[in-house]
Amino acid sequence: MKNRYELLANGMASEIRAGRVPSGSRMPSLRQMMAQHGVSQATVSRAYYLLEEWGLIRARERSGYYVARGASLGLVSSQKSNDVTIEGKVDISTLVFSVLEAARHPGIVPLGSAFPSPQLFPLARLAKSLGHAVRLVNPWSTVVDLPPGNEHLRRQIALRYMAMGIPQSVDDIVITNGALEALNLCLMAVTRPGDVVAVESPGFYAALQAIERLDLRAVEIPVSPETGLDLNALENALNTHSVKACWFMTSFQNPTGTSLSTAKKQALVEMLTRFDVPLIEDDVYGELHFQPEYPIPAKGFDTQGLVMHCSSFSKTLAPGYRVGWVSAGRYSSTVQNLKLMTTLSASIPAQAGIADYLQHGGYDKHLRKLRTALRNQLVDMDGALRRWLPPGVRWTKPEGGYFLWLELPHEVDAMELHRQAISQGLSLAPGPIFSASHGYRQCIRINFGHPLTAKIEGSVKILGQLLETASES
Repeated sequence: MKNRYELLANGMASEIRAGRVPSGSRMPSLRQMMAQHGVSQATVSRAYYLLEEWGLIRARERSGYYVARGASLGLVSSQKSNDVTIEGKVDISTLVFSVLEAARHPGIVPLGSAFPSPQLFPLARLAKSLGHAVRLVNPWSTVVDLPPGNEHLRRQIALRYMAMGIPQSVDDIVITNGALEALNLCLMAVTRPGDVVAVESPGFYAALQAIERLDLRAVEIPVSPETGLDLNALENALNTHSVKACWFMTSFQNPTGTSLSTAKKQALVEMLTRFDVPLIEDDVYGELHFQPEYPIPAKGFDTQGLVMHCSSFSKTLAPGYRVGWVSAGRYSSTVQNLKLMTTLSASIPAQAGIADYLQHGGYDKHLRKLRTALRNQLVDMDGALRRWLPPGVRWTKPEGGYFLWLELPHEVDAMELHRQAISQGLSLAPGPIFSASHGYRQCIRINFGHPLTAKIEGSVKILGQLLETASES
């Protein structure tokens, strides 16, 4: 049975989502709500807090609460095959920031973290490469290494593409400040304010934030934890919406961990080629595969230069160095110019240091060790979840990356579970931050990128207790 504040919040949410309370309207004051519903101030306050967490209302200092812009848009959760959320403005950042800020406090167990354990990286050996490279840096590199970036590094990256069997021109590779900048630059290169972008649902919240920042519109394409992106739903969207770009993660998708099969990747590229729609491919987890070979990205099937393949060293080698890249195909010159116009250049010493490490530091040996560690940690986390979580919680085991997507019993609310978990000293990544329509309220993302210590196992046990309590209420 729901609490009074939840019932009150759900009633108001229904009115807002149905469009019966226009965007920008001022919500009734706490006193008005207390009188109208015969409840306490605490009940109204908690109801408004829930509505704010759901992204339906926004607080204005000394003015009260107002219905959020676009709160009535994007009503479909897109969890069923062929469902496509209607295109609309994205308003996700406040929700994401509130969740991420709560998880930053010292001592919080990072089950909701987006990063693996720093202990998994060869930081000492990388520092040696950085020191060696810095001593050899030519003063003219401040000019020479402007976009597209350090030539030595770009050649090392090109060699890795060649090893995958999808050779890329060194001239098409642009070095960026991490993969996130690469993804944002690609989005800027192919869209203008008001354009429609197809994104995954659930999908990477930074894609939603980029769409929000650039005043674009999102159409959500459902992702199955078992089979990945729904290509039939995508084709429907391409036929019914003026889609200018797609932003997809085809391998070890964040948050579900799922991957498209090789055949589906090829079909995806062929479909987008027919519609002449560019694909921004986020492949930051591709090197973290548990199978013998790197899963060929969608870029491997691109013959028209439509796929902009983005990746970085942040998830595999050097999280703090912020060095990423994009092989941008026909858009490489535009991306390069946008890089010059925005942040000018990635760190020149960091580029040189990583280039030296790739050539002399044993990167592939490190990757084999990293993959083994993550695979073992997946087994350990899977065991802990089976020991401590109640029946009714479901998840699938990915073949790479370090995320698990948990589907919770229907009566559990992920945002409320997140708040309770933070109060118990552990973080979760609740489903609503991965959807423009704030769906997936019965889902959470769990990180297995950290070794299963006694503290982390204890946190999984606490999570199980919170879920049991929520299921009983």
